[in-house]
Amino acid sequence: MSSEHAPYAPKRILITGAAGFIASHFTTRLIKNYPNYKIVALDKLDYCSSLKNLQPCLSSPNFKFVKGDLICADLVNYLLVAEDIDTIMHFAAQTHVDNSFGNSFEFTNNNIYGTHVLLEACKVTNQIKRFIHVSTDEVYGETDLETDIGNPEASQLLPTNPYSATKAGAEMLVMAYHRSYGLPTITTRGNNVYGPNQYPEKLIPKFILLAMKGAQLPIHGNGTNVRSYLHCHDVAEAFDVILHKGVIGHVYNIGTQRERRVIDVAEDVCKLFGSNPKEAIRFVQDRPFNDQRYFLDDQKLKKLGWQETTSWEEGLKMTMEWYTKNSDWWGDVSAALSPHPYLSVMTTCSNDDALLLQSGNCKSKMEGCSVHAGVTGRPNVDWCESHKVETIRTNVIGTLNLADVCREHSLLMMNFATGCIFEYDDKHPQGSGIGFKEEDKPNFAGSFYSKTKAMVEELLRNYDNVCTLRVRIPISSDLSNPRNFITKISRYNKVVNIPNSMTVLDELLPISIEMAKRKCRGIWNFTNPGVVSHNEILEMYQKYIDPKFKWENFSLEEQAKVIVAARSNNELDAGKLKKEFPELLSIKDSIIKYVFIPNKKT
Repeated sequence: MSSEHAPYAPKRILITGAAGFIASHFTTRLIKNYPNYKIVALDKLDYCSSLKNLQPCLSSPNFKFVKGDLICADLVNYLLVAEDIDTIMHFAAQTHVDNSFGNSFEFTNNNIYGTHVLLEACKVTNQIKRFIHVSTDEVYGETDLETDIGNPEASQLLPTNPYSATKAGAEMLVMAYHRSYGLPTITTRGNNVYGPNQYPEKLIPKFILLAMKGAQLPIHGNGTNVRSYLHCHDVAEAFDVILHKGVIGHVYNIGTQRERRVIDVAEDVCKLFGSNPKEAIRFVQDRPFNDQRYFLDDQKLKKLGWQETTSWEEGLKMTMEWYTKNSDWWGDVSAALSPHPYLSVMTTCSNDDALLLQSGNCKSKMEGCSVHAGVTGRPNVDWCESHKVETIRTNVIGTLNLADVCREHSLLMMNFATGCIFEYDDKHPQGSGIGFKEEDKPNFAGSFYSKTKAMVEELLRNYDNVCTLRVRIPISSDLSNPRNFITKISRYNKVVNIPNSMTVLDELLPISIEMAKRKCRGIWNFTNPGVVSHNEILEMYQKYIDPKFKWENFSLEEQAKVIVAARSNNELDAGKLKKEFPELLSIKDSIIKYVFIPNKKT
């Protein structure tokens, strides 16, 4: 056997996304079968991952858990060097297709940018001997229903949804780093996986938990979409084989030739619970695009010695038995059990923060600060009016939880709050130049969003480890971003013309970092001094960007007819911030310098 094909023997393996479903089964297998390997598990513990998934590993002397986000380059570089990693198994990703239709940027951030951070760390440290990238069969796109031939590894990538597109993009980066820098990569593309510990947004655990409740099983479309399902134990063995026998530079499909329609899966679950499929199954609106079939050619992996050993009937029964014994594994999963689950995953990262678990003991390595923001709603704060529980959970409960944990670990919390808790009044009339100060009590409760932010600001006054930054109408130089205030109003049919305090992010975000370094505490009006009106901004837009641009105004009364919640209009006194940072520009000067001059059309 040539050295290229000799069995590979790793020593120190970093497994990303290790507390997730598939990765946790693979990690457990390594800990059990290879006691001489050192395993470092990295996971940010997102909604669909849990330390409970790694319970069999936590007491092992060769296992270490690190809570951290893959997009933190400093953390990733540190881990590779400090743990002397020679092998990477890259599982970490956002994976649920339904979520990708509603929150696609999160998938780009995690799946593409996160992979890029990891690849760059491998290039810089130059010590990785094997990098295994875990992808999906969905990158191939739809397989023809009439063909008996599955997609081989050399097939063209034709993704059809945001999730699969980000996985295909990540694959391109992996390929580029292999070709340009000689990074020893292997890529896998797998069919659907099922089994214990899986978060119930996925089809099989969702059906099982709903059947346990006596609820109906929702099927997208007509249920004729065809999928192939592999039990997690077989998939863990497949990764074992690929790790030790896979050839660098190659791609391996992890699949099965046994296919099932979605409606067949639902009927098999009904059979296990003794329910009538005609009564227990209901058809719901289909996804925006739902591939009819994924079918893989799995011969290449079989030639390495892998075989599927768990039958569908046996695997489904074992999975059902596990969920009936562990129905509360994930806590409240009611949102995931809906026909079209949507979880807006909001994460932040501090490069100095990581939680380490080694040999079953919790060790903290949390120094520096934590950064926190809230939920404003998409596309705007009107969303909060119909999602009050979610808004409370993030803006109030989540903020207080983080403040509490930060205080416990002697961390400074930089809380990006809002100034949308005030409105012009008799003491602060519009156009007077008298702004609300940090010690003033909120006087605006026209939106549920503002109510929650005012509530939590008052509660945070009791925490001496919190620096609250009242941001107002954030503006950035990225005019392609639809969330940018300038971009939004330039696309409106009509705008109100009222002066407001605003925050130019290009100037003020670096200041927030300096404030963290200076250990600033308390409440700060985090805006540029002065006010600017909508018309003044659009006049600048016309001058610097588009001379032909035109707009129309309408009154606050007219605006009220097209919005659900009232909007806050006010001036914040930025004197405290200006005193701390004398070089801070006025709002109009800052917009011109940081936004319009860089984007000026020649």
